Amino acid sequence: MDSSVKNSPVETQLDVPHADKPAEAAPRAALNGVVIHYHEIALKLGNRRFFEQQLRRNVLRATSALGVKDVLRLSGRMLGILAPGADWEKIAAALRKIFGIAYFAPTVKLEQNMAEIKATAVKLLTDKNFASFKVAARRGQKHFPMTSPQINAEVGEHIRQRFPARVDLSQPELTLHLEIVDNYALMYTGRIEGPGGLPVGTSEKAVCLISGGIDSPVAAYKMMKRGVKLIFVHFHSAPFTSPASQRNVERLVELLNTYQFRSKLYLVPFAEIQQHIVAHAAPSYRVLLYRRAMVRIAEMIAYKNRAHALVTGENVAQVASQTLVNMKVINEAATLLILRPLAGDDKQEIIAIAQRLGTFEISIEPFEDCCSLFVPPHPETRAKLPVIHEFEAKLDLQPLIEQTMAKTVQKEFKL
Repeated sequence: MDSSVKNSPVETQLDVPHADKPAEAAPRAALNGVVIHYHEIALKLGNRRFFEQQLRRNVLRATSALGVKDVLRLSGRMLGILAPGADWEKIAAALRKIFGIAYFAPTVKLEQNMAEIKATAVKLLTDKNFASFKVAARRGQKHFPMTSPQINAEVGEHIRQRFPARVDLSQPELTLHLEIVDNYALMYTGRIEGPGGLPVGTSEKAVCLISGGIDSPVAAYKMMKRGVKLIFVHFHSAPFTSPASQRNVERLVELLNTYQFRSKLYLVPFAEIQQHIVAHAAPSYRVLLYRRAMVRIAEMIAYKNRAHALVTGENVAQVASQTLVNMKVINEAATLLILRPLAGDDKQEIIAIAQRLGTFEISIEPFEDCCSLFVPPHPETRAKLPVIHEFEAKLDLQPLIEQTMAKTVQKEFKL
């Protein structure tokens, strides 16, 4: 965890490496806010307000029960107002998972008054050891009578006279950030990285086909990072496989739900369709016929939820069936756009994201899912569409698909 979020509640100070205390200890400054910065949202120009409003809603949804009383929209940033006794550690953990946030920091919110700013700076730095420091002021409120360099110089000199530390503008041990914006002065000493991206809910909805494996949860994460709200669909082969795959997927969706706050999961019984395909189609074409049937079922769920695309964890050439030719054959079964956010990633890149998300340990637990059942040893790598159409004409899958939809179970997850 970042050194700036080790202590709670909010009134405790940030952990920053340092040396000696000032000669006369001053009262400690209470951290009463959290400043939230975004990058990509700032580029939206005409519809930036829409993105800001969604980010504000997401922040409040994730943190209001933890002690964030309100979130104010300021110029180019947001300010969360903290209640006394707010649980900073849990707030920071929640903010790390809110797409749209570039970085955030626990802050002291005060008036735009230089005497108060200088006094608060001393309070904030009390009990911190640092051999070097700098002040980094950003004056967004142009009515404030001093420029950013003037603020830096005056506050820096005030600190220098009270702490045994030198000014270092290039590599300081401690940086005191000061933002003069709207009606506030915001002061803090450490930044915590957010996940970036766009707030979930600013893009349209999509249906994500999720297995219990490594790839599809990462694909879901990447799409949520672009603001897409996901509905999850899992195909299982019970009773031919154990319920472990369904339990694992539920755990994965529960984890992914922390990024979008409310999720639906559809558990689709796929064994009858697989058996029918096995009995009436050439072994080398089974996997593609499975996937085309999955696409059709996922689309029915997508239309039911007014979603505009499908998302899969497919990756070019990762397995024999995931060639460009075969992906084109799968696409032909769809009327919606199929998004494959992992198409160009290598396996190590995918694993690294999964480990960071916490999905990797769940995904590598041993279980059987529908993808490993009735799979031929040598699947077709360059499928011919006329052959696919010929098999599907004989299979007449539509009645089975409708029966499968009737047996599908829906589960909901809430943060």
